Amino acid sequence: MSGSDGPADTAGEVGAVGTADIPALLARLGIPGLVDVHTHFMPKNVLDKVWAYFDAVGPLTGLDWPITYREEEDRRLALLRGFGAVAFTAMLYPHKPGMGAWLNSWAADFAARTPDCLHTATFFPEPGVERYVHQALDAGARVFKVHLQVGGFDPSGSELDSVWGNLADSGTPVVVHCGSGPTPGNFTGPGPMGRLLARHPRLRVIVAHMGMPEYSDFLDLTQRYDGVHLDTTMAFTDFSERLAPFPAAELKRLVDLGDRILLGSDFPNIPYPYAHQLHALERLGLGDDWLRRVLYENGAALFHVKP
Repeated sequence: MSGSDGPADTAGEVGAVGTADIPALLARLGIPGLVDVHTHFMPKNVLDKVWAYFDAVGPLTGLDWPITYREEEDRRLALLRGFGAVAFTAMLYPHKPGMGAWLNSWAADFAARTPDCLHTATFFPEPGVERYVHQALDAGARVFKVHLQVGGFDPSGSELDSVWGNLADSGTPVVVHCGSGPTPGNFTGPGPMGRLLARHPRLRVIVAHMGMPEYSDFLDLTQRYDGVHLDTTMAFTDFSERLAPFPAAELKRLVDLGDRILLGSDFPNIPYPYAHQLHALERLGLGDDWLRRVLYENGAALFHVKP
């Protein structure tokens, strides 16, 4: 992908509003921008491997997954800000022991040179995890990311009990990829997270991708625990509706839980223009008040983002 604005120009192919329409949407809603809690920035060698995974993911999902924003870091930052993001994350995650502390060091440096990034950290069940999570919190981490599918570990395992307790005590949100999409893992689905929340009911968990495809089960957990939120990442888009459609019968619960749904996009690793995620949320027809909360107000309140 070149450094042009080409991705936005293809918006019509997937029924998305064009990038030029995002300012009009924000103006109509009366919000200063977007708080996107699920965007990826990570060391180049790690991101290259992530992109290589998506390049090969077609046989797993039955759908090709082209990376729309395969750009250098500075260009990706400029694009995201141009889309209206006033706060975003640097979701990163280890897939084996020995990576967590190093990734956190990189993320701390990234946050220091990127003031609009919510300082992001991660962890993995391994010796020393309590120490480096504590260090990340002391360094100002505002959100953590855990990927159960990639990491392949049980979040309710005893080796992480003190880490979850520390995060619950500090009130630090954790974005967890715990749904079984695009392919199930040994510890995905609502069971492991349900066991974790039963032991740490005060945890602030943000369920990535609305818990796709176990939407209803994760809506149940959100209703059961006040600290559980859902992010919209890839949900409701044309791409995901072909892969794992959201059940129409659950739309009312989206309204009932409107204060605990947060915008997420998966930028830059998405197979369609960024604006399509916004359009997919808007076309649900749940009203401007709901959309205003999802796109900005809920994230701003959770992360104390000032206009």
